[in-house]
Amino acid sequence: MPIVLFTDFGSRDPYVGQVKAVLGEVAPTVPIIDLLNDAPDFNAKAAAHLLASLVGQFPQGSVFFAIVDPGVGGRRAPVVVRADGYRFVGPDNGLLSVVAARAAHAQTFRIAWRPKRLSSSFHGRDLFAPVAARVALDDVPEGWLVPRPQLSVDFGSGDLAEIVYVDHYGNAVSGMRAAAVSRDATLLVNGRRLRHGRVFSDVPGGGLFWYENSQGLVEIAANQANAAKELKLRVGTRIRWTG
Repeated sequence: MPIVLFTDFGSRDPYVGQVKAVLGEVAPTVPIIDLLNDAPDFNAKAAAHLLASLVGQFPQGSVFFAIVDPGVGGRRAPVVVRADGYRFVGPDNGLLSVVAARAAHAQTFRIAWRPKRLSSSFHGRDLFAPVAARVALDDVPEGWLVPRPQLSVDFGSGDLAEIVYVDHYGNAVSGMRAAAVSRDATLLVNGRRLRHGRVFSDVPGGGLFWYENSQGLVEIAANQANAAKELKLRVGTRIRWTG
């Protein structure tokens, strides 16, 4: 099963390559998938809801190297979470908590192992990558992982009525699952009212609307235009409903 990268390390910096070097050294036969390396910077809550919407597209047994870790080097614990057949390696800062809270079966382990070389600012490379590789190989040495009853930071299983990601088209993804929203509902954001549209082509050019995206989340978009720029949307912008 693959190791899936979900980080805020950026696609223009060397950090992802450094992590892949470690993964390739420890687990050279395991495929690596770059899911997203531009997750919301420093924002574990937004990233947690985004991650939870993406997991189901991968085969069970996949190992998610999930790092949005503004508290690196601080008191937050490094953990491994097993949830409904998936494995997650990352910080205990809420990033893995939505996945865990929505799972029918979840287990949490504190990473007790420490490498000989552990920089204070790059645990992704020095700590999480070797552990993720070992988890993917099903070859975690005894004593590396210590069971714990639950995560320390828990955002719960509910939805988040905020923008959690803006893509390069200017489409703004919310943390709300669309299945629970009536298609007759009007979305209110930054003083504008948006109606539902099924697909982009159902809306006039430049028209703004909300729809259920391919991840099952409510997304704000414009037909062949930049909705985020038009509506001044960013990660953390609140949304609400009427009707």
